[in-house]
Amino acid sequence: MRNLVNITAAAACASLLAFAPGALAQGAAGSAEAAKSKVSMCIGCHGIAGYKTAYPDVYHVPKISGQQAAYLVKALQAYKSGERSHPSMRGIARGLTDQDMADLAAYYAGAGK
Repeated sequence: MRNLVNITAAAACASLLAFAPGALAQGAAGSAEAAKSKVSMCIGCHGIAGYKTAYPDVYHVPKISGQQAAYLVKALQAYKSGERSHPSMRGIARGLTDQDMADLAAYYAGAGK
């Protein structure tokens, strides 16, 4: 069960990374404060230094803290659309709104501050 939660968390966070530039360019302003209630789905994988997931293959989970917000949004959008194919991230991204993505991107771009 814990692996399923980690997989789901990884998927959500990856999704956030896919489409950041597009969402931010369209005016979606992210709130790092609002993201604090949303990051629980990300920290299970992206909050562990050097973490690797074994589903569907062994995969090194990228560090997302400090990434540019636009990059994070673009990544999440790509997972949601299917342009990026990691199953866990696709599953998580499908449940995210544009505002969720912008908020998560703002949070991680500011390293969670």
